Amino acid sequence: MSDSSTADREQGSAFVPRFDKQGLLSAIAVDSQSKEVLMVAFMDEEAIAKTRETGLAHFHSRSRGRLWMKGETSGHVLNVEEIRVDCDQDAIVMLVRPEGPACHTGERSCFYRRLDGDGLTRLD
Repeated sequence: MSDSSTADREQGSAFVPRFDKQGLLSAIAVDSQSKEVLMVAFMDEEAIAKTRETGLAHFHSRSRGRLWMKGETSGHVLNVEEIRVDCDQDAIVMLVRPEGPACHTGERSCFYRRLDGDGLTRLD
């Protein structure tokens, strides 16, 4: 990327996401009220477009190899209130209002344990 293109991406006002070789970028869902990190997933161009169109978080499932809407089977959708884009546009943070647990395990957040020595301790 040329210096002018880099400057445009990093300082400009155009949304020009920088996807990796698999066509993905990192997406972090954060509770808009508590600011708790709920989950990290990946988005492709289709997921970003569908999220913007519907206001509901959509992701690219690497394991399923397809688009999926968070909560499509559980009903625990993430209502997207704001999308923030990092400096080089290869990651986004979505401020969301969750309708139920964000984690597939039933936990409120996927980050319900902390590293404690060589083991994991549950957060309560």
